[in-house]
Amino acid sequence: MDSSRVPDHLGPVPRHAHPLAGLGFPSNRPSGLPRHVAVIMDGNGRWAQQRGLPRLAGHAAGALRAKELVQTCGELGVEVLTLYSFSVENWSRPPEEVDGLMELAVAQLAAEREALAVQGVRFRHLGSRAGLPAAVLEQLDATALATAGCQGLTLCLAMNYGARQEIVDAMRVLAQRAARGDLMPEDIDQELVGSALQTAGLPDPDLVIRTAGEHRLSNFLLWQVSYAELHVTELLWPDFDRTAFECALEDYAGRTRKWGSVAAPESA
Repeated sequence: MDSSRVPDHLGPVPRHAHPLAGLGFPSNRPSGLPRHVAVIMDGNGRWAQQRGLPRLAGHAAGALRAKELVQTCGELGVEVLTLYSFSVENWSRPPEEVDGLMELAVAQLAAEREALAVQGVRFRHLGSRAGLPAAVLEQLDATALATAGCQGLTLCLAMNYGARQEIVDAMRVLAQRAARGDLMPEDIDQELVGSALQTAGLPDPDLVIRTAGEHRLSNFLLWQVSYAELHVTELLWPDFDRTAFECALEDYAGRTRKWGSVAAPESA
């Protein structure tokens, strides 16, 4: 299907309905809903430029869209939502834009912390702490602490994140263990590597959504998304509303995940 097309019949899920109703998921098959959704939120700058606005206005609009998606995922029963908000490569952007993004992160985390706790959302930061301003680290830590006991959706904010560096850091941890004699090289397997990554304890993403029509992963969760389904839409991130998300879920529900094998024949 055209991943940028939103079917006309899709709309907000009635509060009284099963949370998967209207999305192509039978109520007796909740496994059709992805456990972990990862989103590359692209197109904020273009969205602003199309409207004659500064790029930071697009980032502010994107933050509001992210807030909406967190609420939607919590309502539908998604277990983990990971949002790619700032990559290690994004430091190369103009200093005024970077500074504005850091200020926006501080403001949003402070403003939404209580709401996340009320919604039962557990917050987790993915990425390097090195280089992030002290004010950002303070808000990241305060939000993680305030929501540590929450049992609902896990929200991972990938900020100052790069998948290659994450894998390098994991290899260093395992190498240090081996050097101390705590680990034999032949004991290293995929499970052990996964346990050394920042996403340890979380299911791998089932669905990766990328907005703004770009067809690349941009150094995002490279180990974890090995078998994730990809959904690309031409919509810019601030335009990616609930209806567009439901379209992505319907697209995902129609996929056959074979994990490198072949599809089982359908019974007559």
